[in-house]
Formats: sequence, C-alpha cells, structure tokens
Amino acid sequence: MDELKQKAYIFATIFTLANKLQMAGYEFDKNITTKQWLFVLGAANFSDPPMISEIAAFLGYSRQNAKRIASDLQKSGFIKLSRDQNDARVLRVELTPKSAAYFKERDKREIEFLESIFKGFDSDLTNGLYEGIVRLESNLKKLMMAENSNIESD
Repeated sequence: MDELKQKAYIFATIFTLANKLQMAGYEFDKNITTKQWLFVLGAANFSDPPMISEIAAFLGYSRQNAKRIASDLQKSGFIKLSRDQNDARVLRVELTPKSAAYFKERDKREIEFLESIFKGFDSDLTNGLYEGIVRLESNLKKLMMAENSNIESD
C-alpha cells in the first residue's frame, strides 16, 4: 500500500476504532460509558476541582457534551457539581468517594482490558504508535489554531 493510501486508511480507521473502543468499553462496564470514564479520568487530572469547560478542553469534548456527561455522572453519584465561590456561572467538578471506590475496585480489570487491546504489541510497536499519535495530536492542534485564526481574520 502506498503512503497516501496508508494515511487515508489510518484517518478512517481512527474513527472506526473510536466506535469499537466505545462498544468494547460498554461490554467491559455497563455502569459507565467510555466517555464518562474518560471524563472522570480528566477530572482526576486536576489538583483542584476543575471547571466543566477545563475538562472539556482537556479531553477535546464540546462544552455542551461535557455538561451532559457531567450531569449523567452526577445523577449516578460519581461526581458532585458545585458553583464556583467567585463566579456563580461556573460549575466545578468534584469526584465523590463513590467514584474513588468504584474505580479502585475495577483497577485490575482496567489493566487487563488495556492489555487485551494491545495484545501482540511489543515495546517498539507501542512506542511507535504512541509517538505517531502524539504527532497527530500536535498536527491537529496546529491545524485547528490556523483554522481559528483564519476565521477570526475573516
């Protein structure tokens, strides 16, 4: 396969893999979606309770989608949403004790899940894929910044 066809294949496969990963995630745990799982991981990445918009930016979600996910997670008891003390328009996300206990309980299963997805990958293949994804992400950020600057200058 020539390089252009490989690039087209990779581009298309990223979307189909995302869908397949969501389905596999649902089979792994029917209590929480993959997007909700990533939202919780995103919230855990901040030292102080983050704003919904901060998590959305970190994960590449739209603010509206992040707000819907946060609402569902709050209903399930995984997070608590509270108004910012300085700006009542801002919603902050706090992980609940239920969330910590739930994810601690399934920690071993998460590792097994990841290992099964990457079965047959040696360290060179894993590292190469990692580096390629990091480069793709960087290129997309640059492309999006260029697009945004073009929109602003119109």
